[in-house]
Amino acid sequence: MTGPRFKDHFSTDSPAYHRFRPSYPERLFAWLAEMAPGRALAWDCATGTGQAARGLAGYFSRVVATDASLPQLLAAPADARVSLVTARAEAPPFPAACLDLITVAQALHWFDTDRFFAQALRVLRPRGVIAVWSYGLLTVTEEIDRIILRLYGEVLDNWWPPERRLLENGYRDIPFPFPPLAAPRFSMTADWPLAGLLGYLATWSAVQRFRAATGADPLAGITAELRTAWGDPGQPRRITWPLGLQAGISLPDAAAGIPGP
Repeated sequence: MTGPRFKDHFSTDSPAYHRFRPSYPERLFAWLAEMAPGRALAWDCATGTGQAARGLAGYFSRVVATDASLPQLLAAPADARVSLVTARAEAPPFPAACLDLITVAQALHWFDTDRFFAQALRVLRPRGVIAVWSYGLLTVTEEIDRIILRLYGEVLDNWWPPERRLLENGYRDIPFPFPPLAAPRFSMTADWPLAGLLGYLATWSAVQRFRAATGADPLAGITAELRTAWGDPGQPRRITWPLGLQAGISLPDAAAGIPGP
């Protein structure tokens, strides 16, 4: 079981989270729609500012995106295809057996997973699909990657929430009690100037915790190095984040492996 209480690490700067978080690949949403038993209703759980929900909206008749953080939802761009609802992952606002798809993007490590998976089984249609994914450190060039790794693993080591360890291992340490679907490999990419990369790094929860506790900016110590390694700061560079994806289907006998709510 993980995440017994809701821990809001991102609402302090929801607009920056929306602006600087990368977008998920279109072919991921196409694959999820192909695997789902229908395309009537999808639930994007812990949607944040709605990145995944907007991707799903191109494939499903209706998408409901929930988050426990109202500031995050208020920072999400309006989209007539997506209904935004404030709700905890462990208490979804759905009747039984109504969903074709559930997605959780970069958020499973914050959940009480036993309760969430029990609810997921309740609200999924037979053979409905559940997909959870995460991404870790980005890659740019070897020199830039070394600088960011030092920020991540040395400067910020004591400032990461403990749940971060679950994400680093692609959620493989969280029991996933659904019959698995074999999935292709996916990755996210973005072409950003240096300011885009720095904006993204500033959304890291450890950076925000460091700033709040010390009054100092941990990015200040690496910005000059990054500028040297980057070259022209206005020149976009290709940034890549590999995705770790687990997907499964809802079967009646799957309930035996999932504790009740």
